[in-house]
Formats: sequence, structure tokens, C-alpha cells
Amino acid sequence: MSDSLRLGIAGLGTVGAGVVKIVRRKQALLAARSGRAIEISAVSARNRDKDRGVPLGDYAWEDDPVALAGRDDVDVFVELIGGSDGPAKAATETALKAGKDVVTANKAMLAHHGQALAELAEKNGAALRFEAAVAGGIPVIKALTEALAGNEITRVLGVMNGTCNYILTRMESAGLSYDEVFAEADQLGYLEADPNLDVGGIDAGHKLSLLASIAFGTQVAFDAVELEGIGRIGIDDINAAADMGYKIKLLGVTRMTGRGLEQRMTPCLVPAASPLGQLDGGTNMVIIEGDDVGQIVLRGAGAGEGPTASAVMGDVMDLARGLRVTTFGVPASRLTSVTTAQASAPAPYYLRMNLLDKPGALAKIAAVLGESGVSINRMRQYGHQDKTAPVLIVTHRTTFQAMEMAVAAMGETGVMEAAPVVLRIEDL
Repeated sequence: MSDSLRLGIAGLGTVGAGVVKIVRRKQALLAARSGRAIEISAVSARNRDKDRGVPLGDYAWEDDPVALAGRDDVDVFVELIGGSDGPAKAATETALKAGKDVVTANKAMLAHHGQALAELAEKNGAALRFEAAVAGGIPVIKALTEALAGNEITRVLGVMNGTCNYILTRMESAGLSYDEVFAEADQLGYLEADPNLDVGGIDAGHKLSLLASIAFGTQVAFDAVELEGIGRIGIDDINAAADMGYKIKLLGVTRMTGRGLEQRMTPCLVPAASPLGQLDGGTNMVIIEGDDVGQIVLRGAGAGEGPTASAVMGDVMDLARGLRVTTFGVPASRLTSVTTAQASAPAPYYLRMNLLDKPGALAKIAAVLGESGVSINRMRQYGHQDKTAPVLIVTHRTTFQAMEMAVAAMGETGVMEAAPVVLRIEDL
């Protein structure tokens, strides 16, 4: 057996402590599978005295993660601090400049600085691995960079934020409002310190931008992701979608079109009987479509100590075995800059609006849709609420541009109480 692989772990929160537990508990298994011992040399965190449920006395302690990254007895720097900048980025850069391999779960850092970090890794002969940054325990990065490397990827889509999926499925199962379930999720500790990272789609958008880079050989372009959170989804939308055989999901979709790269993380309707429609609670799902493989579905826990630590250790084990892959599947110098494209494939759309109780109000909305080239498939009018009437419309397939034009024109009719809720019905 060759020399051991020595880890330096920065960040001892839920995931960091989980990694330490795996290394301590499974020493023989890890050595047998990788051909060498996996050891922890040193660790770093903000609070040295906190009880993390695992012994740490066997390891050297560094208060500064940058110092940890530069230690001579660290072969692989494991960055589990989080945050797009600050100590996480500084320590990662220090490790890469020293030619040390880095394993990270930091989607925000990679979404904002992935190109520069990939170039730095390759310049210094180091590997930068990040399986744990996307979809927790689901091995989607490995699937794209390795198992499906012989495919032209045509589309990647999925549910990539378990908190949003929990909120939407809980609203439906319990008949609760968004605000009620949001408060419940907060009490259960499901939300980030900044809840908008979850419910605003930012966390999931980070993940989508990384998958898009690997799938289509482009530089990471988080700023080009179309983002819309779930804050406008009401229980009426949940119920109406269910009545029509759909579920509402915060859905990430990326594909390369003739006009450029499409990246969107927005609420969509999906068929209730589809794999995505049946996805409940905090579970994640990623669907990959390739020209030869067809469609494959990856489903599993998207967060938590065990699943995320498992993903970190998957990267560590590959490095221990000597398996090395460029950060985004091709050399960083060959990643192309992104030309952004809006959704181009025609799709049906769902619209919910409250119309003022005025003569001809519904006729005006129908006329606006027709003038924009949007035809109505189904329309339902529910009971009056005070001085308004809730109206639900499902269109035939139409383009994003036509729908955008129609919604803008609706605002000029003077018959709507507020802007409509507009959701794409995704083709699966």
C-alpha cells in the first residue's frame, strides 16, 4: 500500500463533522477501496471549544483556514466553510497555488469564481473537485464529467433545492399558505441564514450554473441564470395545478440552443405522474438527457450530514485512487464564454389572475392573448371574491416572447387587480 493521503478540513459544521466521522469510522474500508490510507492531519473552524459530536484531539488545529491550506502535511484541502469570497476563497487559492488538490462543497464560490479557480488549479497541476456542491449525495457531477462524457448533452433539468420542494409539497399536503409553511420551515431549521438564498432560487441557481458549464463546455455564468423564487406561489396555484393533473416545482432547466445557452431556475408546472411530479419533501432530482443515453433520472437526498459528507468522500476517494478530471470536464482554457438565450422551445403556460368585476373584463383578456398570438386551451372562472373574480387560463404551446408580450398588454387593460401569476408548463 502506498503512502497515506492526508486531509486538511476547513469548516467543522454539519458536513465537516460528517466527513471526520466517515474517515474515523471507515478507515479499513477506505484503505481497501482506494489502495492507501486516508488520514486527517489538521482541521480548522471558528470555535475550537464547540462540541461537534466527534473527537478532534488527534488532529492539529489551525485557527486560520489559509494557514491550514498551506501546511506541508496536507495533501488535499477540504473546504467546507462556505461563502463566495472571504476565507473560503482565500484558503482555496492558497492550496491551489501550492499544487494541492481541493475538494469543496461551496457552490456559491464556484458559481462566482469557478473559471478563475479552474484556471488556477490547472496552472499548478492540482485538481478541484466539487461533487458535494450540487444535489447533496446525488453523484451528478461524476455522471456528467465521466459516465456520460461520450454524449452530447441536450438538456439538464431538476429540483435542486430541498427546502423549496419541502415548502411546495407541504403546502399541498396540508392545505397551508406559503407564509405558514415558510414559518414552519424556519422553525425546523430548513432555511439558510438568508432565507432568500433558498426561496429566491439563488442556491439552486448556483447549482444550475455549474451543471450547465459541465454539460455544455461553457464558462460558469451564474449572472446569466434567469431566477424567480417561489414567493408568489399561493395555495390557490397549488390547488389549481393539482386539479389539472400538475404539480408546481422550483425547476432548473439548462440547454444549448441555436441562439445561446438557456439557464432558468423558476417555478414550473410538471405532470403529477412524472418522476419530478412525484418528488416530495426535501429530496432532490436531476434529469440528464443525452443523444446516445436518452434520459436518465438521478434522485436522492439533496442535503444533510450523511449525504453531503458522502459526496465529499467520493471526491477524496477518486484523488486517493489517482483519478483526475479537469474541473468542468474539459480544460478551463477551452470553456467558451456564454451567449445568453431565453427559453426558446414553445410550451403551454398557466396564468392565474384576479379580474375586476367589470363588464367585458374576461373578453379583454382573451382579446389581448389572441392579438399576441397566444391561444387558450382551457379557462376556468371561480366564484367572486369581493369585487374580483379569480380566473385560470392554460394556453396552447406558445413562445416565451409571445407570452411576455401578452402579459405586458394585459397590464394596460385596466381589468386586473394585480399582475398575473405566469408559470411555464415544462415538457418532460
